[in-house]
Amino acid sequence: MAGLDDARAKGESAVDAALVGLAERAAELLRRDPGLKDTAVEVGLVDRAWLEEPGRHPIRTAPALDVVQRFLERSVERRPSALGSIGLNALQLLAYEHPIDGKSETRLTPASIVFTDLEGFTRFTARAGDEAALALLEEHHKVIGPIVRGRGGKVVKRLGDGLMLTFPSAESALLAALELIDAPPEDLRLRAGVHTGEAVVTADDLIGHDVNVAARVAAAAKGGQVLATIAVRDEVGDVRGVVFTRARRRSFKGVEHPVSVCAVTRAG
Repeated sequence: MAGLDDARAKGESAVDAALVGLAERAAELLRRDPGLKDTAVEVGLVDRAWLEEPGRHPIRTAPALDVVQRFLERSVERRPSALGSIGLNALQLLAYEHPIDGKSETRLTPASIVFTDLEGFTRFTARAGDEAALALLEEHHKVIGPIVRGRGGKVVKRLGDGLMLTFPSAESALLAALELIDAPPEDLRLRAGVHTGEAVVTADDLIGHDVNVAARVAAAAKGGQVLATIAVRDEVGDVRGVVFTRARRRSFKGVEHPVSVCAVTRAG
């Protein structure tokens, strides 16, 4: 029996090694084509972690429906006329997860939330006019879409010049926020607030105390700055290339207790 167990273990080890080898070759093929690699990550066909360490992480964590949604969002952003080909009804159906019994449903779920807005947008609108402001927002949304989807996130709401975003982890939310502040519209600065906790999830909204905290943290940030709560810092731990400043306690309107927040920057 011992010999049989040893043989089985060796066989399983050989299979595992072969699978890792196949994953590494597949990842290398994607890396050779940056455009294909970026598209695969953006729509959720593969995860960034798998690309960095193939065979040691799941190739994909996004549900199939999310992959389809991200693909459709990307297609419409890059070619608005695609909306006519795909059909508005199809987009709406994919964007809304109907409960089986037809009733509206809410549930409390872990959530990592990012709020953003554009510092100086009101002044820009007053100076350049509404049409220019709408064009700027349209271009801004095209830029942020790939960044959000590339980190597994979702645009929950567009709030004027701001966004409510949700991500599968505190780390992905934080890294996305740092990418977003590096990609603002010309002559404007983006600011972001990041918090992780729980929220009531509906078909098209997030509701709850932690959502309110994330919004208040974003409002306290300066242009070009990411502020995060210590809940985010404690959950992500050490992240390569990311630096947290010393935490400071802040009191926010509508939030009962003070919240400890810290600025987040890239190392170097």
